[in-house]
Amino acid sequence: LGGPDPLDYVSMYRNLGNPALNVPEHWHYVSFGLSDLYGDNRVHEFTGTDGPSGFGFELTFRLKRETGESAPPTWPAELMQGLARYVFQSENTFCSGDHVSWHSPLDNSESRIQHMLLTEDPQMQPVQTPFGVVTFLQIVGVCTEELHAAQQWNGQGILELLRTVPVAGGPWLITDMRRGETIFEIDPHLQQERVDKGIETDGSNLSGVSAKCAWDDLSRPPEDDEDSRSICIGTQPRRLSGKDTEQIRETLRRGLEINSKPVLPPINAQRQNGLNHDRAPSRKDSLESESSAAIIPHELIRTRQLESVHLKFNQESGALIPLCLRGRLLHGRHFTYKSITGDTAITFVSTGVEGAFATEEHPYAAHGPWLQILLTEEFVERMLEDLEDLNSPEEVRLRHSHISRVLSHRAQPILQLAFDPPLH
Repeated sequence: LGGPDPLDYVSMYRNLGNPALNVPEHWHYVSFGLSDLYGDNRVHEFTGTDGPSGFGFELTFRLKRETGESAPPTWPAELMQGLARYVFQSENTFCSGDHVSWHSPLDNSESRIQHMLLTEDPQMQPVQTPFGVVTFLQIVGVCTEELHAAQQWNGQGILELLRTVPVAGGPWLITDMRRGETIFEIDPHLQQERVDKGIETDGSNLSGVSAKCAWDDLSRPPEDDEDSRSICIGTQPRRLSGKDTEQIRETLRRGLEINSKPVLPPINAQRQNGLNHDRAPSRKDSLESESSAAIIPHELIRTRQLESVHLKFNQESGALIPLCLRGRLLHGRHFTYKSITGDTAITFVSTGVEGAFATEEHPYAAHGPWLQILLTEEFVERMLEDLEDLNSPEEVRLRHSHISRVLSHRAQPILQLAFDPPLH
């Protein structure tokens, strides 16, 4: 309606819960504005009734009602506006099982609930509107230890554990900002018997994160300012084509692969107003396929093989590298870092991933600002040894200087990682 906030409305309801299911009374918040409310292109392009409405979803939140509370607190509405602002600015959508690293009590108190997981709302089913389909994703407040477990294993697994612990959420995953214990402190067996075993068996289904990251081509200096071989911090890289951007977004959205051989999402994935629709992957849909060559500019079709690269991450993103290696690549999968400030993306792939333009012969390859790095299982094991300190990121102390590690890949190529102070 012309205001500064992305959401038009946030409705707040008093929900009586369900005593038979041990669901307490709580406040239920529902956003309006991530979906298409008007159908006249004022906010979202109208794409028809069969596709997603706007971004295809709205946010909900369930907050435990405190004794004597006669009106719902308004801070959850501000929280929703912050998440919606990220969606509008980045055009990245949320999916069930996603996590949000917030690093601050959600209500600006002293609470341990400082991060969020997302899941389907237990009461609100997807609806067909005149402007498309809308699903409802519920925000679930979690502690730092629960967030780390979701990253190392998977969000859906931690959500299921939260459902089994009444004080941590219960069946409707109600957030209690006064909760002082994690589920692992409430039931110590959950960490070893469920999470650790799940990590060992399943790996991680976290396929990518938004991050502060950048990469440089160290093979040779750029010939001029327009030479796209080098993507440097502090400079504006060439923009990706829409198709490349969609492939990166789909990589971020894709969780645990159900195929025996994971496939990077096709370059020409169907898109409707910012949303991708999964379809059966095929090797024909790689970057070199005829269908993609017809629509991607020539300079982006040409994949560049690099001899050495320099990667830079903020501390939190860098601390996820062991997860990327142990939980993803050793399980034959891929992992993507997508820059929050531009089109730069870095994807690590294993030898079992099809559709990648990085190969064992040329393990470092770039397609515009998108870098892919292929790592063999042997090299991953060596990296894990060298990056052992990152398994306990809280013990890593980074001040004004970078911590750099140089790792040789076979003979010539060099992979250099530099970790910046935390991004706040």
